[in-house]
Order: sequence, then C-alpha cells, then structure tokens
Amino acid sequence: MLDTAIIGGGLSGLALARSLHRQGLSFALFEARPRLGGRVLTVACEKSGLAVDLGPTWFWPPTQPLITRLVAELGLEDFAQHEEGSLLYLREADKTPSATDGTGVHNGARRVTGGIAALIDAIAKELPADSLHLQHVLRKVHDHGDHVALSFSIGDRALEIRAKYVVLALPPRLVDEHIAFEPALDASTHEAMREAATWMAAQAKVVTTYEKPFWREAGQSGNAFVTHEQAVVGEIFDACDAVATQGALGGFLAFSPELRESFSAGLPILMQSQMVQVFGTPLDVAEQHYKQHYQDWATEPYTCSSADRSAPATEHTGVANPLLRRALWGGKLYLAGSETAAYGAGYLEGALEAAKRMETILGTGAVFTSDSTDANAASLAQFSKWVTTQIDVAFDDYHHRLHQSLATQQRDQLTQRAMLGAIEDVYNRALGVLDGLPFDMSGVAVERGRSALTPQVQQPFGDFLQRLLDDVIAFNRTSCALSNFPGEHKLSKEYVQTILRDVAAAWKEFSLSANALLLAKAENVKGARPDGGASAELRP
Repeated sequence: MLDTAIIGGGLSGLALARSLHRQGLSFALFEARPRLGGRVLTVACEKSGLAVDLGPTWFWPPTQPLITRLVAELGLEDFAQHEEGSLLYLREADKTPSATDGTGVHNGARRVTGGIAALIDAIAKELPADSLHLQHVLRKVHDHGDHVALSFSIGDRALEIRAKYVVLALPPRLVDEHIAFEPALDASTHEAMREAATWMAAQAKVVTTYEKPFWREAGQSGNAFVTHEQAVVGEIFDACDAVATQGALGGFLAFSPELRESFSAGLPILMQSQMVQVFGTPLDVAEQHYKQHYQDWATEPYTCSSADRSAPATEHTGVANPLLRRALWGGKLYLAGSETAAYGAGYLEGALEAAKRMETILGTGAVFTSDSTDANAASLAQFSKWVTTQIDVAFDDYHHRLHQSLATQQRDQLTQRAMLGAIEDVYNRALGVLDGLPFDMSGVAVERGRSALTPQVQQPFGDFLQRLLDDVIAFNRTSCALSNFPGEHKLSKEYVQTILRDVAAAWKEFSLSANALLLAKAENVKGARPDGGASAELRP
C-alpha cells in the first residue's frame, strides 16, 4: 500500500512529489496524459530550435516568491520579458495600428531559459522513474476507512491502487466532472469545485517564429492589443528568447472556443494575416519563412471542463474558496491543484503554494513531539496539535453560521457575526481541552497574577486568526450567495477593522479565562491561591 498517491503530473503534483521524495516518504504520482507538465507545454520550433511556451510563460519575482525560489534552486536561468519599444493598438479592422510607449505592459515579468517546461524536466529528473506513472486516468476514489482505493483506466485495462492518503493535484472542475467518490463528497465541496474556474482553460495560444525579430528593428516592443470586434488574436507579445537571434511573437486568441472550432481550417491564415496587419510584411514573412505553433486548451480534456468551455469569462481573483483546502474523509483525501491555492490561484505560484500546503500536512513538518518526559511539554504539544486542527473546523462553523443568517434573511453584519461566533466557539472548546490536560503545576511560576504557562498556551494561536481571516475573505470573494451583498462580498478595510476589534475582545476574554484555569489548577495542587496581585493584561 502506498503512503501517498498524487494524482496529476503538473507543477503542483511534481513539486509535492519532490518534497516527499526529499523527506524519504513513500509516494507515487499518476498522470492521465502521456507527458508530464499539465498546462505547462513547451515545444521546440522545427525551423529554429527555439523553445516555445504554449502554456504558462511568465513569473513575477516581486509577488511570487515560491516560483522565484524554485527557479534558483533548480539552477535554471531566467531573463526579463522584452518590452523596449512602442506598444501597438489596432482598434479598427480597416485601419493601421497606433503606437504608444510599450514599457510596463508585463509588470516586470520574467521567463525561464528553455521554456517553463525546463522546470518540469528538472523536477522529474530528481524523482525515481518508477514513481511516475503516465496515461493513468483516475475514474473513482473509494474510502475504505483505513485506506483509499483508486480505480484507474490505462487504455482498455483497469487498475486499482490503495493508498493511505490521496492528493488530487488537478483543476477542481475536472475532479467534480470526471471522478466518482464513494461515499459522495458533501454538497458544499462539490459546489466550490464547480465554481472554481480553471485559469486559461478555455483559451488558445499561438506563437509564430521568424528568422529574425523584425519588429525590434522597427522600434516596436512586440506588444500589441487588437480590440476591434473582428479581432482574431487579441493580445500579442514578444516571445523571443534571451539572445533573440531568432524572432518569435506570441498571442492569445480573441475568438471563443466555438469560433475557433468553426474557423479551424482557415484559422492559421487568419492568425498570420492579423500579425501582418499589426506588424507589417517583412521579407521573411513574404517568403513563408515562419512557423506557427498553436495550442487550443479548450480541446484538452485533462485541462478544460465543460463548465470552463461554456461559462462566460469572469474576473480572476487569484484566491480560491477555502472549502477547496479542507481535509476530506478524515484527512485521507485532499484537493491541491493550483486553483485551490490561498494566493496565486491558477498561476505557477499557486501550484507551488498548494504543494507547500500539502507538504506541511503530509511531510515531517506535520509531526508533533508529544512524547516528552516533561508532563507540561507533552500537554502543551498535545494542545498545539489540537489547535492546528481547528482552522478547518472554525471555517466550517463560519460557513454554517453565514448560511444560517442568509436563510433567515438577515442582511446586516453577516461576516462579522459569523466569524465572531466561530472564533468564540473555538476558544470555548480550547478551554475544555486545557482543563482536561494533565499539567504538572508544581513549580510553575506565577508573576503579577499570570501563570508562566499562559504565554505557551497562547502561542499555538499565533497565526490562527490571520489564516481564518484570509479564508473568510477568500470565501466571500468567491461566493455567489454573497454577490448580492457588496459589503460582505468584498470586505472593506473599515469592516475588517471592526471585525478585528470584536475578535480582539474575544481573544482577551479567552486569555484571561485560560490564565484563570491554570491558576485554579495550581491552587488545587498547592492548596492555596498563588500570590501575585491583580492580573496583568494578557496579549497574544
């Protein structure tokens, strides 16, 4: 039996596999495609050998520390996205483009030498070959109590694998549409999966390579926007490598999936005509010295769900519904694709954030030392472990309270009331846990009315509030039910501050109560209440 089965060979699944392998933990990775990488797809141009990214292209170091660090760790070279020269706009189908300053369009984006697939290849080389299983299509996941059974299709053959833990490093919509669960997952999880749009899933991308970057010679950056209603390629960018000895222009199609399908036979000519209209007709283009590379992700069954293909485009928030980060089936099943990330959802950064979360849960970082010979150290470790399990519990409580308020048609302070109620419930249960732990109070100092153990009881809650608040904000922003309540859908700074004031009062009440409980334990041991005067204010 496997310790961990990772489903999905994109960046998230591979990054998690790399982490588990480095910790000496047992795992196997299963990918439906005959290749690794998922939405990462780099091909070599037949004419020039240039690495062409048909999936993700960029990363942004100022806001994406995980991908920036991984590129450096793997010893890969990166370079700045070219932006020098004018930016072109083509606003009318029968006119020529206008030019403006092209600097800053990509906000400091960088690219990987050899394409983004160089990341995938470098990680895969670190993993045991027998841990990677391609062309394994997951059909069903069955909870057997002490393990999970996974049913795969491999061509016309069926295979069942058993594992203690299963990580679905896949777009949530694909999980919802194509994988059967026994027993069924709860309705709120399925709803969250259906609402999690797969980033760029319904898009198509073209990269055209040329003998030289002729637009640079004309003082153009290669950046262009085509905004008229007949646009074929809507956004264009310079896709040359760092040395730019060959030319390359990349672009995202403005056509819908249905239009791309209906124009499929003539689409290559339409795309190239668009490029010529925007950038002119140099000699190498006139002589057909170019090569088109095209990828329509809407036709990829292991990327694009039917919901992604048919749903209208929505604002990309970069945060995922926290329901997608909950442990399922008693901690045996997890969702961990990029669209589940707490930040950078849909991007390469989000894939790594999701993998890092799973590393914490499944790796050595999740092991708590609770077998200390010091009774108090053991009790505090047990309490700390309990606190770490309460984020999901508190969020589920918040979610339940919020829907109760909506069901009873309450309209005011919905988030404030639900979050405060959930936190107060955690604090009340924490006092019960503390009361049941076998602390050895002999010799525990008391100073100015505060037990020396109180700060150690407070410590496990260090980032508890911030994590819960982040989940609440992310959920509200992705909730259709709250879209009719603008003040709750996107929390203002003033509203957040009001919530934090209420929560601070609840925290102070918990801290005073915990301290009083510890003092009472000490009094029971010593037979007298410790001296020390009035209680000092207790801070987190």
